[in-house]
Amino acid sequence: MVPSGQAAEKPVTPEPELKSWRFLVSFLCFYGFMAQMRPGESFITPYLLGPDKNFTQKQVTNEIIPVLSYSYLAVLVPVFLLTDYLRYTPVLVLQGLSYMAAWLLLLWGTSVLHMQLLEACYGVGMATRVAYSAYVFALVRPARFQRAASCSRAAVLLGVFGSSVLGQLLVTAGGVSFAALNYVSLGFLLVSLVLALLLRRPRRSLFFHVGEPGPSARGAWRRWVLVRMLRALRANLRAPALRLWTLWWVFNSTGYYLIVYYAHILWAVVQPAADASSVYNGGVDAVSTLLSAITAFAAGFVDIHWALWAKLVIAVVTAAQAGLVFLLYSTRNIWLCYLAYVLFRSFYQFLMPIATFQIASSLSKELCALVFGVNTLLATILNTIITLIVSDKWGLSLPVHSQFLVYFVYFLALSVAYLGAGLWDLWHFQRGRHQPLPLSQELRSPLEEKAAQALSTQPEALPLAPDDSTWTSGPASREQSQQPEAKA
Repeated sequence: MVPSGQAAEKPVTPEPELKSWRFLVSFLCFYGFMAQMRPGESFITPYLLGPDKNFTQKQVTNEIIPVLSYSYLAVLVPVFLLTDYLRYTPVLVLQGLSYMAAWLLLLWGTSVLHMQLLEACYGVGMATRVAYSAYVFALVRPARFQRAASCSRAAVLLGVFGSSVLGQLLVTAGGVSFAALNYVSLGFLLVSLVLALLLRRPRRSLFFHVGEPGPSARGAWRRWVLVRMLRALRANLRAPALRLWTLWWVFNSTGYYLIVYYAHILWAVVQPAADASSVYNGGVDAVSTLLSAITAFAAGFVDIHWALWAKLVIAVVTAAQAGLVFLLYSTRNIWLCYLAYVLFRSFYQFLMPIATFQIASSLSKELCALVFGVNTLLATILNTIITLIVSDKWGLSLPVHSQFLVYFVYFLALSVAYLGAGLWDLWHFQRGRHQPLPLSQELRSPLEEKAAQALSTQPEALPLAPDDSTWTSGPASREQSQQPEAKA
């Protein structure tokens, strides 16, 4: 009989398969690349509107596409929990099956109901992407997280880029029809499904399978871990910087995906396709993906005092996005539409890695994953509400151009709110305060923390509550939680 002390020490034993982490990560990246190889995806909207399916713009805009938001919201939380509980690979297999079902319905479906089922299957596939993002962390040690995550993300971007380029070349240079392109996509999806079946199932996960505790300990973990983490999340959200970037994530992601979902329909209205060779959706998606990757990479080299300037930077970027959305609404030039779309996506991808770092820099791995999941859930809820009001046939059922006017007002309101908050902070700073912002309002890097240590002993410093350090790992959170004891 194994003593309980030995059982408690068992989880820290390194797993034998971690010795082959390079092969495991490489295989996962290859799967991520192949899973994105859907060259027909950029041309789904002209395919639905064309002679192959012959749906109307109103049916596609107000009856078919809104189902995507509803299905994504319905399965997001269950998939998030099942991903960790089932240890990733079964959910990746579900992703492959969902996308295959979507393309089978796309090829052989004939009614609006069939296309709505297609969107439902696609929503399930979108929700399962979290399994790919989280799986890599179960394969490597924490010291290799950054490298492994970078490789897995790069594989996805390369897959999207390669898929878009291949689709555009087949349509423009090869004269391939949209239907044939979807058969090619179905073949790639079958290959990715086989790869998903070959992925090794890890023994550990972030929440439910941390080592191999005994039955009673495992039951207690499953009952209480999410509750504890949600309480810790509520405590950490007292930091204004964390609140700021969380709100940016929720509100701007909502607007971003509304534009991405309906951009292809807008292009079809601006310039109805006379033939397949005149549709450049794949090329635009390829360029926007490449430029988004470049801007996301460049964001890592931006070095400013984020505690002071974050809101103003967000305001400027959001105002630029509002202007681009207005250009999409007002222009009847398809090339200006393409340009506005590419720049719009790039602005969003520029701020996303900054938001990710600002949120993750003072949180543990587990709590960070929960924050990202909650942010995605809230953004999906807001996206669904707006879709139901603006797009759905049971709501206002607006045509696509009118929808983009609503989205312009949405981004404009966000930029005004960010600008007002940023000017307020700047005004306080210029009034000659001892420090730009209270210490609790900044998520610092280690270098910035050294400069703040002297200020932390001043009477006007505002410490976090003692329980805020429960799930944090950064030096700032530890010193702030010890501050009340020092004063006592």
